[in-house]
Amino acid sequence: MPEDARREAVAALNAWSAEQATQELSACCASRRWTAAVADGRPYGGWAELASAATAGIKALRWSDVLEALDAHPRIGDRAAGQSREAAWSRAEQSAAAGSAESVRQEVTRANAEYEQAFGHVFLIRAAGRSAEEILAEARRRLGNDAAAEQREVRAELAQIVLLRLERLAEAAAAAEPAAAPAPAAAESAAAATAASTAPATATPASAAPAAVTAAPAPAPEPGTPIGAAG
Repeated sequence: MPEDARREAVAALNAWSAEQATQELSACCASRRWTAAVADGRPYGGWAELASAATAGIKALRWSDVLEALDAHPRIGDRAAGQSREAAWSRAEQSAAAGSAESVRQEVTRANAEYEQAFGHVFLIRAAGRSAEEILAEARRRLGNDAAAEQREVRAELAQIVLLRLERLAEAAAAAEPAAAPAPAAAESAAAATAASTAPATATPASAAPAAVTAAPAPAPEPGTPIGAAG
């Protein structure tokens, strides 16, 4: 992602209200503790600072907070339902695995079931860019972990997913439509009015001056009436 787009995204995140920041960040991680921590950490000086805060936030989560985040992730091989940004990202992340052979996908389904029976939660892995064969191999390897080792792996995978989704959130923020520029006609009218108001007054040549008219003296104002007041 271009560095200027990252700067624009960080600036947008810093400018969001607390409510909007929390809502937008929840597409990256469904843990309420994480979204609150990252939103409260604003303003960020740059992308590296934001990414560091996001990773530190994952490490600081209690295991119950991690489980809350896992609840928002569909099983590998299942298509995320809905039109939310998070669901769309999940479908995109699993697109490579979805194109694998049916027999491999069935093996992944069986590995998912074994994993959930062993650890009590969905098998989480950064699926983006990984084939179903690679995911299956990782699932089988991690089935050999004890609970503590697997919790460490889950946090590491969750952190990778969060950083990937932060990039996507940044792309969406940078691509947001800027405020509309004034219409050409309106801009020209405004420029003309400005020029007219700032142009020096031009003296009327003596030869073109109208003939003087002798006017009767104006009546004295009523007592108490301000000079120049409209009637």
